[in-house]
Amino acid sequence: MVNLSVNINKVATLRNARGGNVPDVERVAVDCERFGAQGITVHPRPDERHIRHSDVFALRPLIRTEFNIEGYPTDDFMNLVLMAKPSQVTLVPDAPDALTSSSGWDVAPNLEFLTGIVDRLKEAGIRTSIFVGTDPDNIREAAKTGTDRVELYTGPYAAQFKADPEKAIAPFAAADAVAHSVGLGINGGHDLNLENLKYFKDHMPHLLEVSIGHAIISDALYLGLEQTIKAYKECLK
Repeated sequence: MVNLSVNINKVATLRNARGGNVPDVERVAVDCERFGAQGITVHPRPDERHIRHSDVFALRPLIRTEFNIEGYPTDDFMNLVLMAKPSQVTLVPDAPDALTSSSGWDVAPNLEFLTGIVDRLKEAGIRTSIFVGTDPDNIREAAKTGTDRVELYTGPYAAQFKADPEKAIAPFAAADAVAHSVGLGINGGHDLNLENLKYFKDHMPHLLEVSIGHAIISDALYLGLEQTIKAYKECLK
């Protein structure tokens, strides 16, 4: 079964809109695990507009499954993750003011930089994943950094899925094969939901993990968090 990691950024966004501690980010993370999620993802940004650095340290001892921290590897971010030591760090190329991750790394011109970051994380015993698109040559470049995995940016798949599922999945299935051939584990994330997730999983034979936040938190408003997580896990069987 492909692992489901729940991104709880949106829970923190809602909390921060009013101040205080409602909803409780820590409780939601624990509940997600209790309801069957195999991981928790956070993406702290420099302005701390959702997940704060303090959240990371509060969550770390509570999480019993896998803890995945996403972000651009600034000095502050690296200090954070090297102190928190999550299960996995996913490196994304976001600008500090980016609303959400909307593209993967162009690895070749950043190869030396990313290799140095991957080396530091692996020395600390942290699994690494690099956020990329589906270009085969770019995935092969990612393998040169020594990263353990790549996370495929699935926004283009989700955007095209309704119109033509076969066309939407084709570059991702090809990327799956290339990544596996060069020894990389494969994660996926961005705009995956109950409508498109099962088809994606069924055509990605080497997929290990998906990270989903916005859709899960949105669906939970209607279905409840427990039923939502069960529904997403059903897609991943």
